[in-house]
This record gives sequence, C-alpha cells and structure tokens, in this order.
Amino acid sequence: MTKKQSIFLSIAVALMFSLLFFIIFGEHGFIDLNSLKTEQNRLSEENEQLNQTNLTLSVEIDRLKHDPHYIESVARRELGMVGENELILKPRRIPKP
Repeated sequence: MTKKQSIFLSIAVALMFSLLFFIIFGEHGFIDLNSLKTEQNRLSEENEQLNQTNLTLSVEIDRLKHDPHYIESVARRELGMVGENELILKPRRIPKP
C-alpha cells in the first residue's frame, strides 16, 4: 500500500467515524430521536387521559341538562339545598368545660 493510499484510507476512516458520531450524537441524531419518541409516548398518554376526562364531563353535562334526579342530587350535595317540606335538624353543640 502506498503512502497516498494509506492517507486516503485514514481520511476515509476518520470521515466514517465522524459521520457515525453525528448520526448518534448530532442535533437530529439517534439520541434526539429516542427522546422525541419518549415525548411522543408521554403526550399520547396525556391525550388519552384528556379524552377520558372529556367523555366523563360530556356525560355529566348531558345528565345536568336532562336528568332532574341528578340535578337534585347535585344541588343537595354541592349547594346544600333541601327539598320542599323537609326539615334540617342541627345538633346542638355542648360546650366543653
């Protein structure tokens, strides 16, 4: 092998290693690709959770629009309302001596 061929081979090997380095560690390299895939999976899971929440809320909205018994239970639970002809009995607190 001549000196010219060995220099050319050395340059080619150096270029191959630098290309491999940029493929793995570069801005759009393999490591960046893995982090983007991880982020995509996280966002997909978050999107699925938000879709479930939206479905739950849409069912509750529909019940609030059309189900009088559900509206009554929400009014009692969240607003402390009572029905007609109902009495509220509050226990008397005995002061501690």
